[in-house]
Amino acid sequence: MRWSEYLSAKTVPLCFLAIAMLLLTVFMLAVSVDGQLIAMAMGFFALLVAAWVLLSFWVERRRLRSLEQLVEELPEKYLLGEVLPRPRSVLEKEYFYIMQILSRSAIAVTEQARRDKDEYCDYVESWIHELKTPLTACSLILANNGDVRKLKRELKRADNLTENILYYARLRSVEHDTQIGKLQVAAVMDAAVKSQMELLIAAGISVEVDGDFAVHTDGKSLEFMLKQLLINCAKYCPGCRIRMQAAQGVLTVEDDGCGIPPHELRRVTERGFSGSNGRRLGGSTGMGLYIVSELCRQLDIGLDIQSDLGKYTRICFSFPTLTKV
Repeated sequence: MRWSEYLSAKTVPLCFLAIAMLLLTVFMLAVSVDGQLIAMAMGFFALLVAAWVLLSFWVERRRLRSLEQLVEELPEKYLLGEVLPRPRSVLEKEYFYIMQILSRSAIAVTEQARRDKDEYCDYVESWIHELKTPLTACSLILANNGDVRKLKRELKRADNLTENILYYARLRSVEHDTQIGKLQVAAVMDAAVKSQMELLIAAGISVEVDGDFAVHTDGKSLEFMLKQLLINCAKYCPGCRIRMQAAQGVLTVEDDGCGIPPHELRRVTERGFSGSNGRRLGGSTGMGLYIVSELCRQLDIGLDIQSDLGKYTRICFSFPTLTKV
């Protein structure tokens, strides 16, 4: 802080002090105070003002230099609000509390960004390990006369994994990537089943599709969510039967597979949660239903998951705006 800047900041109080000196001089003259005494009094007053200005300038400059040094030494600047010296004046207290609010908000945002980055890196690492399985299978198939059906199946698995990580990466900007429009749910169900036909046949799974209604939503995201449920069935419930039913604005996907343990049911949409079935089979990232739940939240689609261990798993999508066929 320069001297000229400090004087400029003190312009208002100095003007009031000058006016006070002038009024005091006028008053003393009005009451016939000796001129020499008036001069001495004004000189003393001016000396006190000058001392106050110089001393306060020195104190403020020391405080600012200390603050600048604190900022320079602080490795993470957003923590400044937590290490600032205690305020002295009422105005400083207000600035201090505002700075603390901003600093704590920045800390929360930074910590969340770090967690998201760590979780994303963990998912990418597990995704790479899971992707190696179909790629290795493709290499083995090609080395053993290349069965076309098996090769298509493994390529479909690799394609599904790639689509998963793309949707996960786009979750933060889904509003920029979605295309909301009117569509028929039956067409989306048929497209999802058709895209996973190789995996369903290999797993011995039969699918029954029934019903239809019109809805306004993003068709690609809805198809992705249905495909994810079919993939989970092929992975965890081979030989089961799946029924996909659309009626009265609710799309239901139900299988008669192994089901989900009651204590795990409320956690199946958590990020990275693979559950006992995923740990038993291995190679599970635990991200499929998490991505489905996040897409439902961002598209304003209700998601309800019900299951009875060893009997069935039922997943219902409820749409807010629809028109019956």
